[in-house]
Amino acid sequence: MLDQGIGSWPARRARKTPDRVAVVHEDRQWTYAELHRRVLRLADALRELGVRRGDRVAYLGPNHPSFLETLFAVGALGAVFVPLNTRLAAPELAFNLTDSGSRVLVHSHELSETAETAATGAGVHHRITLGAPCADALGYETLLAAASDLHLDELVSPDDPCMIMYTSGTTGRPKGAVLSHGNIVWNSVNVLVDTDIAGDEVTLVTAPLFHTAALNMTCLPTILKGGKVVLLGAFDPDRVLELIETRQVTYLFGVPAMYDALTAAPGWASADLSGLRHLNCGGAPVPDRTIAAYLARGLSFSQGYGLTEAAPGVLYLDREQVREKAGSAGVPHFFTDMRVVLPDGRDADEGETGEILVQGPHVMTGYWGRPEATADAFTDDGWLRTGDLARLDGDGFAYIAGRVKDMFISGGENVYPAEVENALLAHPAIEECAVIGVPDARWGEVGHAVVVLKAGARAREQDLLAFLHGRLGKYKIPRSLAFTDALPRTASGKIIKPRLQASDQLS
Repeated sequence: MLDQGIGSWPARRARKTPDRVAVVHEDRQWTYAELHRRVLRLADALRELGVRRGDRVAYLGPNHPSFLETLFAVGALGAVFVPLNTRLAAPELAFNLTDSGSRVLVHSHELSETAETAATGAGVHHRITLGAPCADALGYETLLAAASDLHLDELVSPDDPCMIMYTSGTTGRPKGAVLSHGNIVWNSVNVLVDTDIAGDEVTLVTAPLFHTAALNMTCLPTILKGGKVVLLGAFDPDRVLELIETRQVTYLFGVPAMYDALTAAPGWASADLSGLRHLNCGGAPVPDRTIAAYLARGLSFSQGYGLTEAAPGVLYLDREQVREKAGSAGVPHFFTDMRVVLPDGRDADEGETGEILVQGPHVMTGYWGRPEATADAFTDDGWLRTGDLARLDGDGFAYIAGRVKDMFISGGENVYPAEVENALLAHPAIEECAVIGVPDARWGEVGHAVVVLKAGARAREQDLLAFLHGRLGKYKIPRSLAFTDALPRTASGKIIKPRLQASDQLS
């Protein structure tokens, strides 16, 4: 049997395109041949530390070539990669390390203190730092220098676990979605089919790689195709616009807030964006105003919908359909099947709102160590319950309506916050907003909006609510509105609505 895991990708790329540039970070770049050698050396070093098939190896740090090297080296050993969210506090990281049973933690130098605190008592045997070795942590480059780059003979099948990606945990403890090597391959195939990534692609990865969209929708498909990945450690609008020009970027992924930040940057109007071929947006419904801003620059970007448990691609709206189907998340990816289902189990008719169910070879194998949660996540006939709501138009295009748990009932009518938020975002003074349901003695629940104004903008509560009259049914219009400086978000850009429910902004 041949090694079919993604740990073999650097070797396969090195034999096809050894001299092509694989990864760029700051002022350095690595060819596919160089990437392959470093992966082999790291795999050898990890094996010397006792890492074996099925063992878990975690990574904590910003976007960096070592993230990819660790992913591929772990995969080459038949072990399991655990990317960690750099925005988590040490106790939260300790939970993920303990829950996954990670034996080794690779981490950036700047997060050494957090890594040490999180690893203490979490069962981690070894810490490897990207900085200089110290008494408590091994040096990453020191290990590679002492290791061998001999060929590995570990055979990995598509059904073997590849990575454990923890969900954002907005409603309690996070769960680790187990994605197999086959899940990652099939998701990448979907991207290649629907996005037409080319061998000369230059993909700028500025969203964090521990987020499934940045890793699995942009970075890994580019590597599979033999393109060039440009890694940026943190999102900075000015730096992104600069890199688009200097690195001749052709493919960019971001969440709506990132794309809005680019349009607000001083260099937006004069930036040379002519090289961009693919702009992909996900993480939240895309506001109409964001679509309009990019169309005005001659750029139409594709939209999508996905979730960690689906590796993550589910729906995709091609850039050619952005105008005609503005606001839609598209249709299922090529090797994906999707249904919209009503609470009684019937498939929703056109215009009806129901829960999205997904099936396909990219859907997770289950939650790590949680058989009951896994069973609850799937229907009896094997469809993944997403917890997200959508409605279909007459052509089968899906429009995301929010989370099942976000929906509230006001006076017997269902209210979907995503629809109300999109209407609010059409107001020129509003930068961001979120709508939640709050208790009401007469109607059961009514809407409450939390709004972030644009810099220098002023607006009154009554004016913003009046703006919605004639745009939405009266029962959908929030009864109250509060202002805030920023909305709480996960690393993937999703608004953490439970924090709004518990905040003093409701008082």
